[in-house]
Amino acid sequence: MRHPPRSGVLLVLSAAAALVGTAIAPVVTASGATPACTVEYTVTSQWDTGFQGGVTITNNMAAVSGWHLTFDFAGGQQVSQGWNAKWSQSGTTVTAVNESWNGTLATGASVSAGFIASGSGSTAAPTSFQLNGTTCNVDTEPSPSPTDPPDPDPDPGAAPPVLRVSGNELVDSGGTTRRLLGVNRSGGEFACVQGYGIWDGPVDDAAVKAIADWNANTVRIPLNEECWLGLSNIKPEYAGANYIAAVKDLVAKVEAHGMTPMVELHWSWGQYTGNSAGCSDVHASCQKPMPNMQYTPSFWTSVANTFKDDPAVVFDLFNEPYPDRATATATQAWQCWRDGGTCPGIGYEVAGMQDLVDAIRGTGAQNLILAGGLAYSNDLSQWLTYQPTDPAGNLAAAWHVYNFNSCANESCWNSTLAPVAAQVPLVAGEIGENTCAHSFIDQVMKWFDDRGLSYLGWTWNTWNCGSGPALISSYDGTPTSYGIGLRDHLRAQNG
Repeated sequence: MRHPPRSGVLLVLSAAAALVGTAIAPVVTASGATPACTVEYTVTSQWDTGFQGGVTITNNMAAVSGWHLTFDFAGGQQVSQGWNAKWSQSGTTVTAVNESWNGTLATGASVSAGFIASGSGSTAAPTSFQLNGTTCNVDTEPSPSPTDPPDPDPDPGAAPPVLRVSGNELVDSGGTTRRLLGVNRSGGEFACVQGYGIWDGPVDDAAVKAIADWNANTVRIPLNEECWLGLSNIKPEYAGANYIAAVKDLVAKVEAHGMTPMVELHWSWGQYTGNSAGCSDVHASCQKPMPNMQYTPSFWTSVANTFKDDPAVVFDLFNEPYPDRATATATQAWQCWRDGGTCPGIGYEVAGMQDLVDAIRGTGAQNLILAGGLAYSNDLSQWLTYQPTDPAGNLAAAWHVYNFNSCANESCWNSTLAPVAAQVPLVAGEIGENTCAHSFIDQVMKWFDDRGLSYLGWTWNTWNCGSGPALISSYDGTPTSYGIGLRDHLRAQNG
């Protein structure tokens, strides 16, 4: 969007050295309940400088169309090759991602994969395994007895869920379907580059609590790559470590109120003066048609390293791509979107969505990733054809819509959005209108509600609701006439 001026019991596997030809069997849980997943780890042979091992994974959750297993070696071992999965290792963390032919795991189904690792001495068995972010070999919560009272509403301060893609749904670690419903908190993309701060308005605990009081479960946080990377054109007090610390603090506050933080790259470096240019500045002072190879992969590598140990954080790759305004054909635009490189009409080397997915996954981060399409994320017509390859199988489609966009009616949504939503999770990262009313977003929310999809209103800032548009007139959560529509609708939802 353009801006106005200015618990169950954890029973772990033995850490003792695995004996040649033996298996570490799945743990039997204390209550006898079936774990969400089980992993049997085996060492089948060993020699002076290495060993051969394997895993058998059993999925007891809802069926998945893609899986990844992670565990940590404790004895300095290093995977060198493997089979039946794509094996990689970052530090001590080993990741096995399904092959194209064994990615589907029905409830109760199993799959096996093997590897060869180097390392002399102990072949100590890993003590914990995670399948698609869910810890395996762990007792699940017992079902309540018929005489137990019903659970109260979830604690608003409970930790937000770790989300995974399962088919065309987002699910938590227990396999429960989740939706992302909330608001954008603009400011981090422009205040720093404009030289007067990091946020536009307060982001203290009271201000974040006001968002939660609308029954929002997600806050999207736009960022600026030059401010994050601390480039020389940004004032030092708003750049680099200071900027990163401020973002981490806001993320922590969002999570403390039980909401999912979504960090996204909004403004980026690269001079573009062609059709629909937002500015002629090479610096990250407006929306550019595409990210750049100069800085954006480094930005996402740094962001992913910052939050990879917090898998509840969602990564939104790039706010509103519009290479279609620079290139001559839709095919060129979609190829530019996915593959980057030298794109017609764009004067800098472009980083494609695949480059950014690769940068994130190269850090070992398994966080959910969103990718918006063309036409300022309003066009998903060929998203499925050109979607990036994600080795973690945790990629969803992002979409933006305002009353003045091209795809702003149910006919377009039925023809272009519905096919995407049938294949992958769909998140409307920005919905809004410039009428200071809410009749348009009411239509959007109903269409998305009817299909169990996610949406976030633009924006939690005290701007003029016609030029912003802005949801609030005060950071205590007082809504504008436009914001009333989103607030009342969120409060009527179960999440």
